[in-house]
Amino acid sequence: MSPPTLLLVLLAVAVVFDFLNGVHDSADVVATIIAARAMSARGALTLAALATLAGPFLFGVAVAETVGAGLVLPQSITIAVVLAALLAAGLCNAVTWFFGIPVSSSHALIGGLGGAAAIAAGPAAIQPQGLWKVAAALLASPILGFLAALATMQATRWLLRNATPRANVALSRAQVLTAAALAMSHGANDAQRTVGMIALGLVTLGLTPAFVVPWWAVVLSASAIALGTAVGGRRIIRTLGVRLYRIRPIHSFTSQTASAAVILGMSLAGGPVSTTQVTSLAIVGAGAAERKSQVRWSALGEIVVAWILTLPATMLLAVPLYYLVEAALARGG
Repeated sequence: MSPPTLLLVLLAVAVVFDFLNGVHDSADVVATIIAARAMSARGALTLAALATLAGPFLFGVAVAETVGAGLVLPQSITIAVVLAALLAAGLCNAVTWFFGIPVSSSHALIGGLGGAAAIAAGPAAIQPQGLWKVAAALLASPILGFLAALATMQATRWLLRNATPRANVALSRAQVLTAAALAMSHGANDAQRTVGMIALGLVTLGLTPAFVVPWWAVVLSASAIALGTAVGGRRIIRTLGVRLYRIRPIHSFTSQTASAAVILGMSLAGGPVSTTQVTSLAIVGAGAAERKSQVRWSALGEIVVAWILTLPATMLLAVPLYYLVEAALARGG
């Protein structure tokens, strides 16, 4: 296939992945605001989609540079590696969305890229410094989300210690702002990961001499993930908004505030994070700050197991997909 044809294939796969990412991760943004009955599902998803679309344009492309140029050596891999990574992550998103399992799209994409790159060019294609940066961001961000929500919940409860039940009205209204902030941080982090993969593909196809992030890739990726967010992942909304504990406006407000702060901070620093992990642990932190016994820890345990399995599963899945893509490209000339 010619480079322009391969570019069209890459963009098609990237758009599908971003759409599925939006469908899958929309629950992370809107689950608590819907569970707290501050907004309808349709209104919350529309707000999240618009804010997600704006995110990548407001907060730079640091995450795209980390994923596309910091984790692997662009010159050492082929377009088959990029396609296999996106396919592995997209398939993981589709399967886990169907079963209502809130797993990490970041883990899926990083695992797919790492597995495909390692089998194609050997372990030397993976840059240790970039790997450590990605691993640190993925591991630290959920813990920070939990601690930030714990502290925010305790501070909010103290500030409202003499408040009447009418405080719930103010908290419900404030959730519109916190949900928008969380959605923007989600777009600033998640959409950029695919932008990085597109930029990496451009290098491997010889269409750009070095790793650069084109503006049209940001537009394409942000639009696809925003469309997926608008469609919404209602199966996962139930998992995060209902199964962990009975969420009230104060839980939604504090967990969204904490999640947005952590994800935005990581995005500005160029660290790809899991919106699912950060928001899930923030929801748990908000609930635990009030009463540890109200959190259904068994439901959280199921989520954690899924998180742990995502990275190795997508690494293994990327291997046969890489060989399939290589064979398809060879047959296509």
